[in-house]
Amino acid sequence: MRKLAIGLLFATLITGPVAASDEPHNAKVTVVFDHALPNVPGKSMRGVLVEYGPGGHNPSHTHPKSAFIYATVIEGSIKSQINDGAVKVYKTGENWIEVPGDHHRVSANASDSEPAKILAVFVLDTTETKMVLPAK
Repeated sequence: MRKLAIGLLFATLITGPVAASDEPHNAKVTVVFDHALPNVPGKSMRGVLVEYGPGGHNPSHTHPKSAFIYATVIEGSIKSQINDGAVKVYKTGENWIEVPGDHHRVSANASDSEPAKILAVFVLDTTETKMVLPAK
């Protein structure tokens, strides 16, 4: 019985953080603008403010297949990994892009003591309603 209890405890310790990473932590996402592009029928531009508290993060995710994204750090520093690229830390004023089909593996505040914010600008199909899709 003791071996079973120790085994279950060990399994919980190993799988606990993995399960927890599937949920946002200390993160808030707000659409701050949404405008149809008059010269590009069927496409819209949406601005999304992502606010991370200290240690905040979002789970691994993708975006709609039509989405092209330009993201700028407007406060603090952000840890990001796109596809199988290196994990990078972006500081205030730095930016990156995501093209359709990219997998955003890491999206997190690089600090455990200071907040961080990103403004992400999407160009995507106007009919898209979900802008963040869980990674498969």
